[in-house]
Amino acid sequence: MATEFTPWASLLGGVLIGTASVLLMLFHGRILGATGILSGILFPVGARDWAWRVVMVAGMVSAPLVYLLATGAFPQIQVAVGLPWQVIGGFLVGIGVTLGSGCTSGHGVCGMARLSPRSIVATLTFMASTAVTVFVLRHVIGG
Repeated sequence: MATEFTPWASLLGGVLIGTASVLLMLFHGRILGATGILSGILFPVGARDWAWRVVMVAGMVSAPLVYLLATGAFPQIQVAVGLPWQVIGGFLVGIGVTLGSGCTSGHGVCGMARLSPRSIVATLTFMASTAVTVFVLRHVIGG
């Protein structure tokens, strides 16, 4: 299974996520945790809190349209596994986010930047889990 390395696109994406994290903290005093933002839309606490969350998710969802305007084509996304595995993976990520009280953006970007011990442990845990999962899927099970 080949993996494409896209250093410039990855760098740009990282810069955009970091910038969004800093701006959200600066203007709203909130940590950019994507699953927490989505959860706040599904289970709102107040209208004002709900509005910025909708704007943030709309920005995330509209990114391919911005890419289309900039390049003239939609981004090419190839997923190496079928839909059932994607659903199972999404379910497992949802469980991990719930058990870990946060996601990669909340812990890995914002929590690590704040030197939060809980976020450092969470990030090390999900990175190690990812490495083990990739090893098992590629070298033990094969594929």
